[in-house]
Amino acid sequence: MPGKEELRIRSHIISEGVNRVPNRAMLRAVGFQDEDFKKPMIGIASTWGEVTPCNMHIDQLAREAKQGVKNAGGAPLIFNTITVSDGIAMGHEGMLFSLPSREIIADSIETVVGAERFDGVVAIGACDKNTPGCLMAIGRLNLPAVYVYGGTIQPGQLDGKKVDIVTAFEAVGQYHDGKMDDETLHRVECHVCPGAGACGGMYTANTMASAVEALGMSLPGSSSTPAISPGKAAECAEAGKKVLELLEKRIFPRDIMTREAFENAITVVMALGGSTNAFLHLIAMAHSVQVDLTLDDFERIRQRVPHLADLKPSGAYAMQDLNDVGGVPGVMKLLLERGLLHGDCMTVTGKTLAENLAAAPPLHEGQKVIRSFDNPVKPDGPLVVLKGNLAPEGAVAKMSGMKKLRFTGPARVYDSEEEATRAIMNDEIRKGDVLVIRYVGPKGGPGMPEMLSVTAMIVGKGLHGEVALLTDGRFSGGSHGFVVGHVSPEAQVGGPIALLREGDFVTIDSETQQITFAVSPEELEARAKAWSKPPSKASSGVLAKYIRLVSSAARGAVTDLDL
Repeated sequence: MPGKEELRIRSHIISEGVNRVPNRAMLRAVGFQDEDFKKPMIGIASTWGEVTPCNMHIDQLAREAKQGVKNAGGAPLIFNTITVSDGIAMGHEGMLFSLPSREIIADSIETVVGAERFDGVVAIGACDKNTPGCLMAIGRLNLPAVYVYGGTIQPGQLDGKKVDIVTAFEAVGQYHDGKMDDETLHRVECHVCPGAGACGGMYTANTMASAVEALGMSLPGSSSTPAISPGKAAECAEAGKKVLELLEKRIFPRDIMTREAFENAITVVMALGGSTNAFLHLIAMAHSVQVDLTLDDFERIRQRVPHLADLKPSGAYAMQDLNDVGGVPGVMKLLLERGLLHGDCMTVTGKTLAENLAAAPPLHEGQKVIRSFDNPVKPDGPLVVLKGNLAPEGAVAKMSGMKKLRFTGPARVYDSEEEATRAIMNDEIRKGDVLVIRYVGPKGGPGMPEMLSVTAMIVGKGLHGEVALLTDGRFSGGSHGFVVGHVSPEAQVGGPIALLREGDFVTIDSETQQITFAVSPEELEARAKAWSKPPSKASSGVLAKYIRLVSSAARGAVTDLDL
């Protein structure tokens, strides 16, 4: 067994003893020599792939992290896990696999690290599901670990204006409405993604990276440092070094990922106006370390944290703009000074959050990306939890940039995204309608597909804020407008959204935080008795397994709840 100062807290089972000669022989084939077996073994979990610009550079970053581990006296080994591109999967059957990929990432990292008996982990991710998937694995393993965010993409340039992937989605709606010709649409397609990095606004990837920095599981500045900057490579090397320091100090993820740390993460998400996906992912990450985080925690924090960031999709600026004026550390420094963060939380630097932020420069004088507390975008957080007879377990809405806080209208009910898309394209959806897309929840989708294509079409059709969209699916961080998702219980399990009928009047009130439909309890009971569960949309393979195991959105859509 390892001694008190032994850093091989698990790998000693391989690197010691006659019985492990075959095990060591395998490692010699990949480059290990005698001295390497005396060092702690560190896994470098890479989400590299050519399937998305978000992750196309991560193989290089993994090599930087490997060298950092070597320089610090560890024995590193790179291994891969999957990634899927949400942007490429959007709007068709591919999106069914997006949220399940989070579980596959978590399961595969846990599997490799468990099998190889690594002593620590550096995980590097970028696209939306990478960050929570990596953190869920890190939480389950509870081995010294650092997460590195691959970084944000640079904005594209078109006719002197900054553009990004959401520009392309909204251009489709403009095209179908006759406001854009073929040539202009093609030019948009060719300019919105100029190179490596995750989607550039305060969309899901940047939201979750910011949350993890606030959580203390990545190095200061990780979430806002651009993908192609020299600082990102240096950060990976530093992450490799820090894992060895965490091993020496016996600082483990569950020492960092505490309830207070999750409250810090929620606070930063609210201040930045992040993606509604933060609800799903933070609850799932908390579950991995046995912290009981609920929708009510988000609501409690929302009420005391103002929305300060003028960031896309509802604002003017991109993540790179935030980086240029002081980044997420500058925002956190501001929040800490106002007493909105728990400064005594431990981080992967081996220092507290307050100690880290003491060394961070403040936001630049005169910058416009982050508003002052006296002039917020919104006096409280924009991510609102709604409950009522339509969503007894809860639903979530993003109210940033919205002037209308209450919406009442007739339900236009569709049982698939494809049906709803055709209705929008055929001008069947009009001002004042509540567009409902159901049977697309975690079990019903399956996989709780995002509705960015639908919301972008609504914007492109000139119906932004004039049509409400309600779904038991979810939204991309790029979605904006009067949109409500994560309706729980979902339709597939007989939730009230399954009982909604065409023409029922639905009320969404972000001030009273209620989401209701005008149907009597007696009528609801009669509809429930008449309802029958539709067959599952997958009977084999990964989606069938997901359907059997996945929890409700209100519980993070996780697949490892106690049965």
